[in-house]
Amino acid sequence: MVRDIGLAEELAQDAFVAALEQWPESGVPDRPGAWLMGTAKHRAIDLLRRGKRLEGKYEQLGHELAAEQELAIPDLDAAIDDEIGDDLLSLVFTACHPVLSTEARVALTLRLLGGLTTEEIARAFLVPVPTIAQRIVRAKRTLTEARVPFEVPSGAELGARLSSVLEVVYLIFNEGYSATAGDDWLRPALCEDALRLGRILAELAPAQPEVHGLVALMEIQASRSHARVGPSGEPILLLEQDRSRWDQLLIRRGLAALQRAEELGGALGPYALQAAIAACHARARMPQDTDWARIAALYDALAHLAPSPVVDLNRAVANGMAFGPAAGLELVEALMHEPSLEGYHLLPSVRGDFLAKLGRPREAGVEFKRAASLTRNARERKLLLERAAACARETNLG
Repeated sequence: MVRDIGLAEELAQDAFVAALEQWPESGVPDRPGAWLMGTAKHRAIDLLRRGKRLEGKYEQLGHELAAEQELAIPDLDAAIDDEIGDDLLSLVFTACHPVLSTEARVALTLRLLGGLTTEEIARAFLVPVPTIAQRIVRAKRTLTEARVPFEVPSGAELGARLSSVLEVVYLIFNEGYSATAGDDWLRPALCEDALRLGRILAELAPAQPEVHGLVALMEIQASRSHARVGPSGEPILLLEQDRSRWDQLLIRRGLAALQRAEELGGALGPYALQAAIAACHARARMPQDTDWARIAALYDALAHLAPSPVVDLNRAVANGMAFGPAAGLELVEALMHEPSLEGYHLLPSVRGDFLAKLGRPREAGVEFKRAASLTRNARERKLLLERAAACARETNLG
């Protein structure tokens, strides 16, 4: 309404503070969303009316908001509590507007909807924190200057902006699935947010195979959440998980979404390919039943379609499992001097795993320690240090 992301954030925060002050005494209203929106709108009107030095367009906006508030438009207020999902999706598309660079779209959406800190976003992109901070500031300014509308696009514009939205949703999911920092291995709320947005997207764009591919990938990945942590919150790696704890409902939903993506025809896109990889794990009752050769082939296709150092690292893992640790190590060695992976803790972690399997515990221990020094997640650091200690014990015994 105010056409200013920064101002909208401040008004929302003011409304939340007012709720914290008033609701303990007055009780939570029947429609809390409408109460918050009404409070924020009143504050917006007051602010704009007081701003005598503001430009004429802001004064006009103040009159429009005041008139709207006096009319108490029922459709808007009644929809506030019922259409939260649509509002979230509208905000995603607003943050992913073409007036912003791809990097700015992703960073701003992660900040606004994912609740991620600037540091966490920088970690996800493997770039310096000031770079992300500048992107967010510039993105807000650009949206304000362009007066970008708060809406879900339609027609050809929807398809043009969809790939950026899918990237953002998946990054939000990944941050929840493997937290880059903090004391927790998982951040379930982020996974749930991403899944909800993905499912809404699938309803909005049912003919887009990559939307279903992304939903399939997230559903199948999320099915493992309960098995990925132990009683004390410690990480449990994929091959060591109790597969009876995998959520079969999420797996069925994921496989159904993958089938829809495949039935729409054409070559599978990056998300559908990753979903097909996840499906190979989901269909294996025991770790030894996993079709690693098919997974390696799928990673070959993914590396051809969407090449990146991280995909190459995952491809190395798959090849190591399918054709032996020496084959995987060879591919990892080729990535050791890749600049974008210089601070990526999973590179030394994977190398350490292959070295351990090849009977080279001393070298493996060094890699696990290096990986532990690079990760900012406390749970992951503890796991890596435990693996390094196990290598040290094996070295001493040898």
